[in-house]
Amino acid sequence: MTRTQIQLPDELYQRAKTFAAEREISLAEMTRRGLELFLARFPESSPRKQAWKMPKVRSGGLKVPLEDLHEIAAQDEEVRSLGKR
Repeated sequence: MTRTQIQLPDELYQRAKTFAAEREISLAEMTRRGLELFLARFPESSPRKQAWKMPKVRSGGLKVPLEDLHEIAAQDEEVRSLGKR
């Protein structure tokens, strides 16, 4: 058997101690039973062995042709520089 330490919020610790005392079992025994119940309820899932793939984002496609971007950027720069004067 392996010994371990866990940290619990004070309220949870007090509730657990009371629960165990009412049933005349140790806190350790109650914790073991609780873990067994939890692990039985949520069995180990099989690990994914597929390689990770970058998700595809559907943005509706490119709205501005690449060849027009340089001209649009130049026009934008010109408009912005006029506003700074």
